[in-house]
Amino acid sequence: MKKIEAIIRKSKFSSVKKALHEVGVNFFSYWDVTGLGNEKIGHVYRGVSYSTSDIQRRYLSIVVNDDFEEVTIKTILDSCATGEIGDGKIFVSTIDEVYRIRTGEKGGDTLK
Repeated sequence: MKKIEAIIRKSKFSSVKKALHEVGVNFFSYWDVTGLGNEKIGHVYRGVSYSTSDIQRRYLSIVVNDDFEEVTIKTILDSCATGEIGDGKIFVSTIDEVYRIRTGEKGGDTLK
C-alpha cells in the first residue's frame, strides 16, 4: 500500500476531487494549509500586492493499494498542472499495514 500526499492549489481542488472519483479513488482526507514556497517575487492582483511564497494550499492524504499508485499520481498531475510556479508537490511513502477499526480486519481490502 502507498500513502500519497499532495499539496495543491486550492483553486484546483474541485477538479482533482472529481478526477480522483472518476478513476475510483473515493476516499481521502484533506486539510487547508499555509506554507512557504520558493518564489521570492510577489504578484499584484487588482492593485494589491501579495506574496506567493506564503499562500493557502490544500493538503490531500490518500492511501491506495499498490496497483492504484500510478493512476492516482497521474490523475493528480493531470488535473493540477497549470505550468506555473506554485502548482504543488506530491509525496509517496509506503504503508506497512492498515486496520478497519469497526471490524478489526486488516490488509488492503480494508481500503475498498
